[in-house]
Amino acid sequence: MRRRIFECLHKFTRTERGFCSVWILAMAAVLTLSGCEADRDGQGESLPREPDRVDTGYVITGPDSFDSADTAILVEKKKADNTVTFLNLNRGLRYTLSMDGTTHMYDKYGESISLEQIREGDIVDITFLKEDKHLTSMQLSSKAWKNEEVARYQIDLVRGEVTIGDDIYKLTENTQYLSNGQSIEEMDLNSADVLSFQGIDNQVLSVSVEKGHGYLRLLNDENFVGGWIEIGQSTIQRITEDMLMVVPEGSYQVNISHRGGGGVKNVLVNRNEETALDIGDLSVPEVQTGMIVFSITPSSATVYIDGTETDVSAPVTLEYGIHQLIVKAEGYKSVTQYIRVGQASAGVNVVLESSTAREDNDNVTDTSSGYYKIHVDAPEGAEVYLDGSYVGVTPCSFKKVSGAHVITLRKNGCTTRSYTVQVDSEDKDVSYSFADLVPKDSVSDNETDRELDANDLVQDIIDSVLGG
Repeated sequence: MRRRIFECLHKFTRTERGFCSVWILAMAAVLTLSGCEADRDGQGESLPREPDRVDTGYVITGPDSFDSADTAILVEKKKADNTVTFLNLNRGLRYTLSMDGTTHMYDKYGESISLEQIREGDIVDITFLKEDKHLTSMQLSSKAWKNEEVARYQIDLVRGEVTIGDDIYKLTENTQYLSNGQSIEEMDLNSADVLSFQGIDNQVLSVSVEKGHGYLRLLNDENFVGGWIEIGQSTIQRITEDMLMVVPEGSYQVNISHRGGGGVKNVLVNRNEETALDIGDLSVPEVQTGMIVFSITPSSATVYIDGTETDVSAPVTLEYGIHQLIVKAEGYKSVTQYIRVGQASAGVNVVLESSTAREDNDNVTDTSSGYYKIHVDAPEGAEVYLDGSYVGVTPCSFKKVSGAHVITLRKNGCTTRSYTVQVDSEDKDVSYSFADLVPKDSVSDNETDRELDANDLVQDIIDSVLGG
């Protein structure tokens, strides 16, 4: 066959032979393909077939794989171990997951961020592998709200409420309280602290201390007891013996005044540390007085000056310096303000606003022969300060005054602690026992004691999330 084809080609011209060659090559290709098909039809050796796939149920995991999801509070980051710990919002249980280079972090808008940009106390949406306890992704939750660096707020631990501006939020049993990335108790918060709040709907789920508090003690203050101390623009307090004040951390100018004397000192207050301020070098001149004429409306109002009921129908003689003035009357809103006496004569005008609601009695003076008490029983041997004023050494007791108060405990060689307590108005005594103060050279094991077994907790959370 091939010989006859070449004999025919030899008779053609060169151009004709070229066209024929192309035609022959094309036909050869067709014959080759036909032969392959013939082999597949059983007329030759069969090509290997691809084996049929069998579904085994096993899935090879990739960097974006997960089988569980949760909305939780980030309560701890451990870079050394590459782990993060979360608190489940439904059951209040903690669990820990591992991280690696495949873990993705996002802000609430889905943009990539680093772990450093997510803080303890943040509410996050996470995905993870339950068997490997591996975190696949973590994103700041779009369902959460945040109020940052709030200085003016009210926390009522008895009612379990937080008031920020005109809004009232609920505290829950799972609300987390944090300072410097570490968990603290709700009583460790102080009205001097600047806080950040996070939550969902009307619930506060985490409270973080942005600017904490320290303690200020005056040294060589004998000549200034009964005078006044002003710290920055927000704190003013009468100087008492052996006082220990709770002060927001930061640098301040401190103004000391008494009988026209005193002066200004600079001080730096660090978080959770006690600072001593020596005022022994400030001058105390001879007593100077001024004559103050009061105009009070209504005229039936009761006036207290420095805690003592005072008749202001005639001019009142007061020493130079700052004095506390309280005016109250039935059916009117009480007024508390400070007046500075620095000249021979001056006038003070106070007009009370009417009130339809009955106000709580101001505990300015003890008008009764007996009163209920607050008892502080523990830790034994600690100095106790109520709102900065020394009241005794534990166990001790003092007059019960309803409302929010700061109890500060101090002992040489230990870290000073303060607690905010909400004292009720019931006609009975109230007692408090606080934890032992921690020596300054030791580390508290409270966080370790609160740790739970991560393996069991992860399974509980997974069952809850997946409805198991």
